Amino acid sequence: QVQFVESGGGVVQPGGSLRLSCAASIPSIKIYDLAWYRKAPGKQRELVASIDSENNPNYSDSAKGRFSISRDNDKKFVYLQMSGLKPDDTAVYYCNAPSTVPGGIFFAWGQGTQVTVSS
Repeated sequence: QVQFVESGGGVVQPGGSLRLSCAASIPSIKIYDLAWYRKAPGKQRELVASIDSENNPNYSDSAKGRFSISRDNDKKFVYLQMSGLKPDDTAVYYCNAPSTVPGGIFFAWGQGTQVTVSS
């Protein structure tokens, strides 16, 4: 059974940095695109960053220039390096494997990791 375990969240001041990690127990992980999503209170879950099977990253407008996604297929991890954090980045962050269906994912969600940006 595929499982995602996200970690690395915490409370950080505006302008600070965090590195999120996601352990993804996906068989044949190399063939999947991987992505980070986030859900803020009162808002829908949104795609933050993705990385395809050839290590090409893609970012939402809000993440561009501040976040960096990477993956380690051997260790089955996906990472999100976040810098220049803003209060609007406060959310629970999740990882998953996006499908070709717009907004679709292949697997069940993990528990996520809470990121709180506050002074």
